[in-house]
Amino acid sequence: MNAASSAEQSLPRNTILLICCAGLVSGLALGSRHVQGLFMLPLLGEHGWGRETFSFAMGIQALVWGLAQPLTGLLADKFGTRNVILGGCVIYATGLVMEALAGTTTLLALGAGAVVGIGLTATSFAVVYGAVSRLVEPRFRGTAQGMSGAVGGVVTFLMVPFTQLGIDVIGWSNTLQVLAVAILIASACAWVLDDRSAGPGERTSPDVAPPVGPVIAAAWRHSGFWLLNLGFISCGFQLAFLATHLPAYLKDAGMSAQAGVNAIAIIALANAGGTYLFGRLGDAYRTKYVLATLYTIRTLSMIAFVATPLSEVSLYIFVLVIGATWLGTAPLTMGILTQIFGVRYIATLFGMVFMGHQLGGFAGSWLGGIFYDRTQSYSAMWAISIGLGVASILLNLPIRDQSVESRFEVKTV
Repeated sequence: MNAASSAEQSLPRNTILLICCAGLVSGLALGSRHVQGLFMLPLLGEHGWGRETFSFAMGIQALVWGLAQPLTGLLADKFGTRNVILGGCVIYATGLVMEALAGTTTLLALGAGAVVGIGLTATSFAVVYGAVSRLVEPRFRGTAQGMSGAVGGVVTFLMVPFTQLGIDVIGWSNTLQVLAVAILIASACAWVLDDRSAGPGERTSPDVAPPVGPVIAAAWRHSGFWLLNLGFISCGFQLAFLATHLPAYLKDAGMSAQAGVNAIAIIALANAGGTYLFGRLGDAYRTKYVLATLYTIRTLSMIAFVATPLSEVSLYIFVLVIGATWLGTAPLTMGILTQIFGVRYIATLFGMVFMGHQLGGFAGSWLGGIFYDRTQSYSAMWAISIGLGVASILLNLPIRDQSVESRFEVKTV
């Protein structure tokens, strides 16, 4: 019996349940981040703060998320995913409540920024997809991650109209607290995502597993690791800029608030299909080329959007394409890492690469507010987003994606 078959038999729940739980946890976590742009104007309007204030909090969130992700990933790799997700849900919910009740800009940055950022490390890509990678057959990893992303995308899509309805009916503060309760309830999925039972080769016991040090050292010496990290910067910058500022950008351009809600919802819905599609393509074709193609599509869509007159038609075409490429980068990037380094410390390694993503996210959130408050325009942000997209295409193409896992395997007798 091979390792994949053994791993499959050791699964305590069926794969569909695993995928649904992974999608629910990541969908609620990323969805609560995705809808933050809907809270910006009512929150700032009530407190009388400028956009840079909210943008800075979202930037801190992205930065903390990126800097803390390797440590959270290491905890999940070494001790299992269940407790990490449980703790992450509690921390995330606490941060949302702090955001809802924040009476000063400092508390806003602390709650919506630092605390939510830490919660995201334990409830999103690295930890959740890492568990999925270990709990399914290797040949289906990309598909399973894509399906999990699709479920998460549907959850995120549903959160958009319900969040806007909540803001309209019970207010933005109460709506944030409802989101916090939903994340606490979703923590029950942690038991389904418990990967400590994964079979030999997927999660080896501590006495035969390679120590993390040589694996990290191999990654640091590998050019592909750094090319992925640099390329991921544009993804974080683009997504954070759009998630934080797109509704306000559309309102500034004379479009209705509903257009912003529709745009965020379409992104989430298209993301469900796009993440699944790119996950499948990552199984069928050379992953680095699929990733470069994704960046190409996204960058071209931005060029077309800013080069044509803004209308509802151009907006909805743009967000449909952007949504289809929104989080497809995550399973593809993780797929390249598993090809090169294996799955034993995949959450740790993805967390390290994710730092580049979140450095870009910090800049995309904060600079958007700075440029707007200084110039009353987002033109510079669009130009930077397009330039970084071109850079990511060029950075992913030369990645050496051959496996080096055998260099740090521990032999047993």
